[in-house]
Amino acid sequence: MNTGLLVLYTDNDGSLKGLPKFPPNKKVEVYFRITGPIEAQRPPRRLPNPEIAGKILIKGDVFDTCCR
Repeated sequence: MNTGLLVLYTDNDGSLKGLPKFPPNKKVEVYFRITGPIEAQRPPRRLPNPEIAGKILIKGDVFDTCCR
């Protein structure tokens, strides 16, 4: 018997998203545990490398040099 953890999420209708393909003619036992609501994950804040932070000086209009 092979076991593994598979975390699935539901869509707005409550249908499971991302179901895997199972081998044909096999018995698959499934245990469901409904957890709490999904917390929205904020992307991590990007920071410049400390070695270069604050050392760049912009002179003039950088957008004026772009081609149109």
